[in-house]
Amino acid sequence: MTEQFKEQGGAATMDPSAAFRWLSSQIMSSVISPQRQIKQRQKAEKHRHANGGRHVVEYFHQVEDGYSHLAAQALGAFAERYDIELRCHLVAGPSGNNAVEPELLVKLSQYDASFIAPHYGLEAPGAHALPDREAIEFAESILAAPSLQAQAGADFAALAIAVGAALWGGDRAILDRLAEQHGRASGQQTLDCLALGNARRAELKHYSGAMFYYAGEWYWGVDRLHYLEKRLADLGADLCPEAPLLMPRFEVEAGKHRDNGSLTLEIYPSLRSPYTAVVFDQTLKLAETTGVNLLVRPVLPMVMRGVPATREKGMYIFTDAAREARSAGVPFGNFYDPIGQPARNCYSLYPWACEQDRGNQLISSFLNAAFVQGINTNNSRGLKSVVENAGLDWSVAKTLVGQPDWQDMLESNRLAMYQAGLWGVPSFRLLNKAGESVLALWGQDRLWLVAREIERQLALNSDS
Repeated sequence: MTEQFKEQGGAATMDPSAAFRWLSSQIMSSVISPQRQIKQRQKAEKHRHANGGRHVVEYFHQVEDGYSHLAAQALGAFAERYDIELRCHLVAGPSGNNAVEPELLVKLSQYDASFIAPHYGLEAPGAHALPDREAIEFAESILAAPSLQAQAGADFAALAIAVGAALWGGDRAILDRLAEQHGRASGQQTLDCLALGNARRAELKHYSGAMFYYAGEWYWGVDRLHYLEKRLADLGADLCPEAPLLMPRFEVEAGKHRDNGSLTLEIYPSLRSPYTAVVFDQTLKLAETTGVNLLVRPVLPMVMRGVPATREKGMYIFTDAAREARSAGVPFGNFYDPIGQPARNCYSLYPWACEQDRGNQLISSFLNAAFVQGINTNNSRGLKSVVENAGLDWSVAKTLVGQPDWQDMLESNRLAMYQAGLWGVPSFRLLNKAGESVLALWGQDRLWLVAREIERQLALNSDS
């Protein structure tokens, strides 16, 4: 072990890097606290009342994004249900350091949106080939038409649905007909319209499509719309308060069937992922309840793989993860950043922990320390608590910290994740008895869909 690792640490004796880790962790814990959210919402509502304004919801639409295609279908009913002013913006996809694997993201958005659409009663993007650049630009020019920009958000939404269906269906004839009916912007007008949408999104500190913004908070696509619906309802803006939510939250629920070894569920977690922290224990519970084989395949955090992370992306991820945790009833929020050496130290113990049949417990314990208990895992005291809470022997573990026999395993896991069309964590892959993938999804907010697919597969097996 290094001298830095042996140190017990403490605010008064921290070196500069340790001090920065402590300070940034304290700030992030404060930012994602529910108390801060309450204060920020009260402030926003006070400001709205003082200015006599309506509830203004802004929506950012990206034409080649499958999630935007689903969100557009919800806009009309959403604008009718709630007493809001809906403002729609046409935007491009993430760019710069916010654009991790942009081509994979468009492909995943089509695949993933096609899986979740039926559960929301929406039309999927379809199985046609991905739109090419020329078709995307043509679709953008229709939605950027000057006449449309002067109309209400509901008009934009209706046309966005038609344009999206034609674009994803590869039907150029319908796109031509829509252009004739509604007009088109010139190339420069389209670029100007996109620039305005991008600038507004950047001003509000976001980077992605399919996003809703209301009074200081962001909501991604139909998956997060239920949060905005509940917030508006709490403010008295729901015109049909007795009706169910338009886009409900789906719970992770095991079905009635139990597996006999026919299915394998893979999870790709990382030790610095807030979303992994939210869902890891839920995944273990789902596997135990359903009886599927569970294969945990940890990978390095993206930042430790050299993938840059912008401030706005980090802020959204952490605040969204905290919101997701609260909704799921999962402890979360007392954060002590484990990036870098703390994560490496734990990964170096993982092969040994697996030999003791405690690998899952080690990951769970580390995530709990970093995201729930706020334990500094960058010293021996912190890592000792992680190891012992996992049911492992610290006297043995401390002699193994730093051993290098874990890197190849994590790299192999990363490559397998990429081969499945996934690159972020946590990701899931469900395999049948032949080892074939029947589902490959990214995100802790897809565990409910994994659970439903497990039940569907088991029901099919029981009927055959």
